Amino acid sequence: MAASSPITVLVTGAGGRTGQIVYRKLKEKPNQFVARGLVRTEESKQKIGGDDDVFVGDIRDAASIVPAIQGIDSLIILTSAVPLMKPGFDPTKGQRPEFYFDDGAYPEQVDWIGQKNQIDAAKAAGVKHIVLVGSMGGTNPNHPLNSLGNGNILVWKRKAEQYLADSGVPYTIIRAGGLLDKDGGLRELIVGKDDELLQTETKTIPRADVAEVCIQAVNYEEAKFKAFDLASKPEGVAAPTKDFKALFSRITTRF
Repeated sequence: MAASSPITVLVTGAGGRTGQIVYRKLKEKPNQFVARGLVRTEESKQKIGGDDDVFVGDIRDAASIVPAIQGIDSLIILTSAVPLMKPGFDPTKGQRPEFYFDDGAYPEQVDWIGQKNQIDAAKAAGVKHIVLVGSMGGTNPNHPLNSLGNGNILVWKRKAEQYLADSGVPYTIIRAGGLLDKDGGLRELIVGKDDELLQTETKTIPRADVAEVCIQAVNYEEAKFKAFDLASKPEGVAAPTKDFKALFSRITTRF
């Protein structure tokens, strides 16, 4: 379990919907963690409280993220390119929405180069563990998510996952299912591999549960050098997962 002195953990993408939850959870356990967050803008920093432990930097600019990474024990990567909906979409006309990415914010730049920069900086700084949150669907190059804005988002995410797995730094790769904005701690969590869960009824998970698994992964040796898909059973049908050591121990896949 966690060492007696708190460990310093940086969450990147701390202004995002899942990143905010991880940052808040870390802050709620000051005896276990010294929390840090990385956001892209001063506006995002203020949105999550504006504390001195929130750094502003751009993951696409390797030098800008070095101060946030210096002196940390563990890194939780929650940065991701975000597809934007083109204006003028009218669902009443039976249209399908079209998506695009901002210039410079395509998955190749954010999910590949930006994550590679974080991994390189962490390795250079002697970080002991990197938790990377990805997405299920990466085994299928024709996955519909790849066509959004012609971004090939899952292709680039998977490339970053492979880079982390080959980096030599102890890692945990969490490929989350469809993210729900629901309360955490109320469901049995399910781990899988190779997108097998996508063929089942249980392929979604609350963001808060993903956040909890990220933090628990930092605590357990059993989570290191492992990659897994993560989803949940519906609320109320099974006992909520409480034993994370057992959950991580069941996983045998390294990628």
